[in-house]
Parts: sequence; C-alpha cells; structure tokens
Amino acid sequence: MSKLEQLITDLCPDGVEYRALENCCVILDNKRKPVTKSARQSGRYPYYGANGIQDYVSDYIFDGTYVLVGEDGSVVTKNGTPIVTWATGKIWVNNHAHIIKEIEGVLLKYLFHYIQTINVSNLIHGNIPKLTGKDFKALRIPLPPLPVQAEIVRILDNFTELTTELTTELTARKKQYKYYCSKILSFRDIPDVKWLTLNKIANVFRGDYITKKGTLEGSVPVILGGQEPAYYIDKSNHNGKIVVIARSGASAGFVSYWDEPIFVTDGFGYEAKTDIVDEKYLYYSLKSIEPELNAMKRGAGVPHVSGEAIGKIQLPVPCIEEQKRIVAILDRFDTLCNDISNGLPAEIEARQKQYEYYRDKLLTFPKVQLEV
Repeated sequence: MSKLEQLITDLCPDGVEYRALENCCVILDNKRKPVTKSARQSGRYPYYGANGIQDYVSDYIFDGTYVLVGEDGSVVTKNGTPIVTWATGKIWVNNHAHIIKEIEGVLLKYLFHYIQTINVSNLIHGNIPKLTGKDFKALRIPLPPLPVQAEIVRILDNFTELTTELTTELTARKKQYKYYCSKILSFRDIPDVKWLTLNKIANVFRGDYITKKGTLEGSVPVILGGQEPAYYIDKSNHNGKIVVIARSGASAGFVSYWDEPIFVTDGFGYEAKTDIVDEKYLYYSLKSIEPELNAMKRGAGVPHVSGEAIGKIQLPVPCIEEQKRIVAILDRFDTLCNDISNGLPAEIEARQKQYEYYRDKLLTFPKVQLEV
C-alpha cells in the first residue's frame, strides 16, 4: 500500500466532504484592476489576464502566492476544464482572471491541481466565453485532511517540475538552434562562397486561389501560412520538396518546408535547383532571415510580401558538400526542438499526459455519506 493509500485509509476511509470553492479559499476578485494597453507603463511586474502573463508593468496590486483562473475570453481548455495559472510575487491582475489565495486547512497548490480537473463547459456562456463569479464560487471541491492534500501535491508537483525542466531545456535548445542557424549560415567573410539571388537558385511556384467552401475533405494539407496546415482537401497542386513563404497577413514571410503532396494557396513556393542548392539548405537559409521577410510586407488592409522583391534576395551558396554538412547539423537541432514524435516536444507532451492521468486519478474521491 502506498503512503497516499495508507493516509486515505487512516484519515478518510468513508469518503471526503465536498465544499463550495468560496469556502476553500479567499477570493480577491474585487481587488483586481484592468488597465488598457495604451495606459500601461512598461515595467518589471507581470500583468496577468485570463490565460497568463499579458504584459509587464511598472506597478503591482498583489504581493504573495495566488491561483488565477480565467474568467472571460480564453477561459477553457479543449477538454472543457478551466485555464489555471500559478502566480507568485508582485503582480497585477486584470478583470479577466479570478484570483484566489490560501486559507488555513486548504493547500493552495491542492486547489491549483484540483480546479484543472473540473469540466466547466456547461457553465461557460455568452458571445465572449465567461465563467461568472457566481459559478466560480460555487464550484465543488473535495477536501480530504491536510496530510492527504500534502501527499497529493507532493506527487503531482514531481510531474509538473519535470515538465518545467523539459520546457526550460527546450527554450534553451531553441536559442541554441537559432544561434547555430545564424552562425553556420554567416558567410560574409568566407571566400569561395557565392551570393546568388533566390530567383537564380530556385524556381518559383505561385499558389492557387482556393476557399474551404466547396472543397472535399481529404489528406492533402492546404498551406496558407504558418507551419500547420489550414485544413485538408482531396487534391494537391505540388508533390512536395518545396519551400513555402506565406504571402499575406500576420504570417507573411513565414517559411516552411514540405516534402509531401500539398496544396499551396496564399503563398510562394520555391523549388531548389538541385545542381546549385540543396532543398533543405535553401529552407534553412530562408528560415534564418524570416524576420526580414516578414518586415518586407506592405499595403493597407491585409499587408503582403512581394514575390518580385523576395526573388531578388541574395543568399550564400557554398559548395554542395558544405551545404549538406550544414543541413545535417541543423536537422539534428530541428528534430530536438520541433519534432512532435521524437524531440523534446514529444517528451513534454508525454509527461503532461502522465501528469494529467495521475492528477485525475489521485483527485477522485468518494463523497462522505451524511447520516439522515
């Protein structure tokens, strides 16, 4: 028998009492203060909204340890559970997040873990999704004795700490990846490296206009902008091994690589002339200047980048052997940082699922049967 099982057997063998959330903590919603973005003064204190830190400001209204729960806007996960944030220190909280602090007899970290298990989808109403103060206060919380709460928190914190460590490592690896990408592709002072325009080393493929309405669903990704497909249809207009640069909107200039049949719509595709440049080398070269590509967008309304202007961009072209060496190095970083099946993202997702499994298992209690 585990320590937790022994504690439950000894301290609450007949189940646990359920209470309204408002009886398990202090709710500080009346102390929140919203500040419009234009009125905020930049500073070092986190400014929290419904789903975490929105900004950093010059002052604070809370100083301590709190749990924040989304009130309106982005307030629920895809599973229907609340958006919950752990916040410590000097902070500012706007009126889009409920804020609670600990009372004697109930561990705040226990509430942090438990609230994430409650399906509140039937409580969310309005054009702007909202978890009202009344419904929030009435959420039912099982309250086992403090030693049981503490053991549950200890177990679950071990999972979240591991996820935090992996996330921190992923952030560091991404910085390292970005550094090496810029370093390896910096050829300004290296002799025998040609600088050629994009039009010289790749053939341009212009996307076809298409709307989701009237198309049949299938397995072919439609590429509008960004790494994720906009949706899937039953036909392609390119067989893959192509670099795509998004043409318009906020993602204009975003660079992605595809080695499968795709349908390119609002974007420019570039097919490497393989006797001059390796396909993946072309991708990494363009990816390294992605901010510059995004800065090239022009026009009122929906800004866009010009295919003509992009085609004139000059890129360094070393010998094919050097290109392949660079690609091998950057591919390893790319897999570590971005691969959802083999890299750190996969490990983080696995640990998160493990945490959620044990959280739901450990936080399920029978209700105490009251005598009639």
